[in-house]
Amino acid sequence: MGEITYTWTSVTNSDFQMFYQITEDYYSSLVGGVSKRKGFVPYNASAQIPDVLIAYDDGKAVGCAGLKRYDDKSTEIKRVWVQPEYRRQHIADKMMQLVEQKTKEQGFARVILQTRPQMTEAVGMYTKRGYKLIENYPPYDKLVGAVCYAKEL
Repeated sequence: MGEITYTWTSVTNSDFQMFYQITEDYYSSLVGGVSKRKGFVPYNASAQIPDVLIAYDDGKAVGCAGLKRYDDKSTEIKRVWVQPEYRRQHIADKMMQLVEQKTKEQGFARVILQTRPQMTEAVGMYTKRGYKLIENYPPYDKLVGAVCYAKEL
């Protein structure tokens, strides 16, 4: 592994588009197919994510995280992903740090996110970073299988 760098970009970035498809396939595999997550799909369209962070290992895209405004107080973290061969190297943790920093810079006081309980590594990282389990926020309050977390900044 070379030096990991982090670059803010937009949803049109081809590396993010690649990760978007990887994550779609992964999330579908978790629940037994895309038909079992149809309720989630409309709320995860890539076009709804204006701020995208890409992690690079000497120019090779190895991870991503998205950030979008949720309400006047909060931003929502979307699509945190690190390629399997790059996991356990603190890349996701660094991306979370940068997302939280950008949230503060944009004048928001809180970050929220939705995940699934079976994503135990992600849940572990979120809780280590100080995220607390909260009541599911809309639209996830109507979707079975979702859990939501928040962190005050």
